Amino acid sequence: MRAAALYGVLGALAVTATLTVAPATGTAGGTATGTPGGDAEARGVALAARRAAARGITFGACPEAERLPAPVRCGTVLVPLDYARPDGRRIPLTVSRAPATGPRARHQGALVYNPGGPGGSGMRFPARAGEPEYRRLAAAYDFVGYAPRGVGRSGALSCQDPAEAVRAPTVSPARPSSEYKRDRIRHARRYAAGCARSAGRDLAHFHTLNNARDLEVLRAALGERRLTFLGASYGTYFGAVYATYFPGRVRRMVLDSVVNPEPDRIWYRGNLDQSLAFESRWADWRAWVAEHHDVYRLGRTPARVLASYQEARQRLDRAPAGRTVGSGELHAAFLRVAYHDAYWAPGARALAAYLRGDARPLIALAAPDRRRAAEEENGTAVYTAVECNDAPWPTDWSTWDRDHTELARHAPFETWENAWLNLPCAYWPVTRRQRPADVRTAPGALPPVLLVAAERDAATPYAGALRMRDRLAGSRLVTERGAGSHGVFGGGNACVDRRVETYLLTGRAPARDVSCAGRPAPVPTGAATREIRRLPDPLLTRMP
Repeated sequence: MRAAALYGVLGALAVTATLTVAPATGTAGGTATGTPGGDAEARGVALAARRAAARGITFGACPEAERLPAPVRCGTVLVPLDYARPDGRRIPLTVSRAPATGPRARHQGALVYNPGGPGGSGMRFPARAGEPEYRRLAAAYDFVGYAPRGVGRSGALSCQDPAEAVRAPTVSPARPSSEYKRDRIRHARRYAAGCARSAGRDLAHFHTLNNARDLEVLRAALGERRLTFLGASYGTYFGAVYATYFPGRVRRMVLDSVVNPEPDRIWYRGNLDQSLAFESRWADWRAWVAEHHDVYRLGRTPARVLASYQEARQRLDRAPAGRTVGSGELHAAFLRVAYHDAYWAPGARALAAYLRGDARPLIALAAPDRRRAAEEENGTAVYTAVECNDAPWPTDWSTWDRDHTELARHAPFETWENAWLNLPCAYWPVTRRQRPADVRTAPGALPPVLLVAAERDAATPYAGALRMRDRLAGSRLVTERGAGSHGVFGGGNACVDRRVETYLLTGRAPARDVSCAGRPAPVPTGAATREIRRLPDPLLTRMP
């Protein structure tokens, strides 16, 4: 899934040929070494950063395609496709910036944001500078977003016809048959071949380590001596990789909804962890709906709510709603309720209306938005390339089938759909893949990093935040107790938001880990059909 790593928990990995990447020892500005050519990539990063610092970024009016309001301005920074060959082909990363609104004397430089994915774009982040909850930060910082390599106008990666990405209706069988599995294997092979056909040899250069290297070049281009970074979901992982390889370049870093950085969880085993966590969060929603049976009449118990959902699934397999919403679209829509509480009431309202004969709310919630077909296809392509390139994956279907069949006995909600999303990695045409970085910093190597996590987050299970805290020496963890929305900062929890804001404005991290009470459960009123599309986008539906 895109949003957090979906690393697996069962079975041994089939090892393919890999590149070994040894982390730096913690010196300022250190870079990764150990790839072919010795420290060729390290020299390439240093050279690219010097060039970027000298060139800077020329900001001007943003292209209409970005749909960004004034005073946001846009520019580009060039990064090498292959850091071992910094004089070879380069990719223009698109960058957006809203200048700090406060007095120059209080200006603290740039706050760089990444929303995760892989495949998410941060280009719209500066547009949030005018929102009340970010006013104090926007007074002190330039808000800077960017599209990582392969995303949007940053050398867009593609693996299939965008029309295929929104083809509907589709089916999502709870218990896939042998025939259905064979069809998904054929699709995964075609998809992987399409990535190779589109990108050729360039495909091997879309991975987390290069994303971290690009971040170092962006820092230099912005004229920042040290980086202040806010990363969410997958952004927490490559932010941590950056901190591992460039500890002396970190000024302040907030990692929100934290990916498990353990090398053996990147990414196959982590995806299984994620599917297991989604089952618990799906149960939370069903319990909430059952509590409000008087509103939705979907069942007085979680089991009865599940029966209502399964009834809708079966009906849609027989007769898709509006000719665009089948059980596949239903599942994708209700996966959102596990990502964010904002979807709880609209999801329940749409399901209840459909079962009573009104399909319009469900169609509004679940039908693919064909206007976003190219964006959706691009995001999935980048997600797939990064995850497949980052680590070895099992290459035999029997391993996937065994592990997912076993997990689906306990966690049927998301397990198989997650498998189909990631299955191209079993047939990936890049044979020399990366080995995951050993995210780890020594005491005193970098300033305290602030970690933020919700206890019941399904996209990035809470255990990952504990592992990250252990690996980033001196980091502090702010926990939202009993909550499960993916993406905590800026979500309305004053206890969390106050600590993040204080840290970014002053550099003071809590003296110890902090717990905040979770936000109240949603009010069971639902959203009007016309409002559904305004809900938070789970950025991040395919992450890791």
